[in-house]
Amino acid sequence: MTALHDPTLRPAEERPADAHADRAAAPVRVLRLPGSITLRYSGRAAAVMAVLLVCCAAVWALTMFTGTYRIGAGQVVDVLAGGGSGADRFIIVGQRLPRVCAALLVGAALGLSGALFQSLSRNPLGSPDVIGFTTGSTSGALVVILAGGGSAGLSVGAGSVLGGLLTAVAVYGFTASRGVSGNRLVLGGIAIGAMLASVNDFLITRADLESAESAKAWTFGSLNAVSWPQVTPLAIALPVLAVGSLTLGRPLRLMEMGDDTAGALGVNIPRTRTLSLLLGVALAGTAIAVAGPIGFLALAAPQLARRIVRSPGPPIGSAMLVGGLILATADLLAQRILSPFQIPVGLVTGALGGLYLLWLLSREKKTARSL
Repeated sequence: MTALHDPTLRPAEERPADAHADRAAAPVRVLRLPGSITLRYSGRAAAVMAVLLVCCAAVWALTMFTGTYRIGAGQVVDVLAGGGSGADRFIIVGQRLPRVCAALLVGAALGLSGALFQSLSRNPLGSPDVIGFTTGSTSGALVVILAGGGSAGLSVGAGSVLGGLLTAVAVYGFTASRGVSGNRLVLGGIAIGAMLASVNDFLITRADLESAESAKAWTFGSLNAVSWPQVTPLAIALPVLAVGSLTLGRPLRLMEMGDDTAGALGVNIPRTRTLSLLLGVALAGTAIAVAGPIGFLALAAPQLARRIVRSPGPPIGSAMLVGGLILATADLLAQRILSPFQIPVGLVTGALGGLYLLWLLSREKKTARSL
């Protein structure tokens, strides 16, 4: 998307043919591990990820040590060490700890999902919430919720992932007939997402009052009532999906230069595209199953990660950390802004996403004036 004036975010056809022509790209280092394993990384990316880890730890500590229910720092440490009173253990281990862990994991999953889709579509707007996959996952979860499955549990997770997969099949089917391109994938996803949003509203209007209120509250995106049974499946699935995404890092980086170039360099285009779609949908679906649809996070996190890391390819690790940091910070704000009342974190991320887009527009305006 040329309006962003960022060489690391442009479609492949608008990037310099020579990778060294991109002055923003950070140098890549190679680390050879035992067993003929080669790890490529950049010093800047490693430094950025270390800083992001420290920031995530700081937000984690603020969430754990502060709150409406005042508990001293010594008591919090005592509870984390296995001691403390029953009331303190309930607040710390049963409320605050699963919530902040869910925020970090959900944010990481959405950030990684957005990185995969934006790289696959070669378009900075190619995030799951823009191209309809998040809406499809929401549709699947709503069907389960309104059928009496509640707003938590494995059934909601299964419905969310299945809805996202069916949406991905539909979008891919409509766009693949004349060859898959980033713009066609985004436009097709927006169209199908708009239709699914109408279906979601219709489902809510046809439900009884109690189910409709529960479903509507869930669609705002919230971590208010999250518990360990919801966090555990995501904590198990995320490392597996992240490792699978890492194996696609180099093929996706080559595909951003164009399918013809990537194919000539030995990339299996259909296999890489299919696996990327499956992993991206699975990441978005499992995240939505825990927190509901969280807007703008999958769109903004990979772009911010690319800007600070200066990565020529999908910034998988940094996108996860940026996503986790943004959502954990947004959830902390959602808890504290109107304390003791709490607002859905999806409303906070929506506001932050709007500010991010306004910043992009102002940056584009300044760039245009300088030309």
